[in-house]
Amino acid sequence: MERVGFVGLGIMGTPMARNALRAGFSVTVTNRTADRAKPLAEAGATVVASPREVAERTDIVVTMVTNTPDVEAVTFGPNGIAAGAHEGLLAVDMSTISPAATREFARRAAANRPPFDTLDAPVSGGEVGAIEARLAIMVGGEAKDVARAMPLFEALGKTIVHIGDHGAGQACKLANQIAVAINNLGVSEALVFAKAQGIDLERTRQVIAGGAGSSWAMQNYAPKMLAGDFRPGFMVDLQQKDLRLVLEGAYAGHVSLPGTSLVHALYTALQQDGGGREGNHALLRVIERLSGIEARLR
Repeated sequence: MERVGFVGLGIMGTPMARNALRAGFSVTVTNRTADRAKPLAEAGATVVASPREVAERTDIVVTMVTNTPDVEAVTFGPNGIAAGAHEGLLAVDMSTISPAATREFARRAAANRPPFDTLDAPVSGGEVGAIEARLAIMVGGEAKDVARAMPLFEALGKTIVHIGDHGAGQACKLANQIAVAINNLGVSEALVFAKAQGIDLERTRQVIAGGAGSSWAMQNYAPKMLAGDFRPGFMVDLQQKDLRLVLEGAYAGHVSLPGTSLVHALYTALQQDGGGREGNHALLRVIERLSGIEARLR
């Protein structure tokens, strides 16, 4: 069985590493804030001080960090994965970053001495999906590397699709984020409209969730919205980072995305109101404020 490493132990990285341990992998981890590694050490993981040491001790290294510069730093920085690379190393980036940067990182990895292979494999499903090992995983890279990583992916998720070459996984994840953000807006507007009409909010949610208007957001986020529970499974700030990547790519490709532009602007208002670290379903609060109506169960 391959030795596995994790670089980044946040909301997603920690449960993913725990699931790899449960699946029987030997796991080595590192994190910028060392205290976050303690629960995994207690569960049997080896904790080291840098991504370089993770690479030196493992066969497959997973990065799960915040953004494109962070991925570059932990991969190609002075104590990064490339510095600890060895023959046969596979680096799997499961963060959400720029597709163009991902393709460049693959080229740099191939030119490294020693060279190493890469996959981009961003995920969807949020914290709950990570905890329950039912993430959707969108993979870009060579088929041989996807096959090699598949036992690990199967320990972390349920829907695993090889989309195409390097960067294709990231492009698919950004397409996913368009759907997520616009679904959140649709759910928010539906609930506020229902409240304005004076109808029962929970009954409305149930019937929409069982019909053509259903979505993952209606089934999973709407109950939290109605309860006023905006704790993050996926933070607004991270949602906005992803939508900026979408809009940058759309601008470069002369693609019109009016719905994405609108929801990005609405999330910007939520950030301005101090909601950047709330869950992305807190978009409801913006629609409530615009309408002067609070759509909550009492």
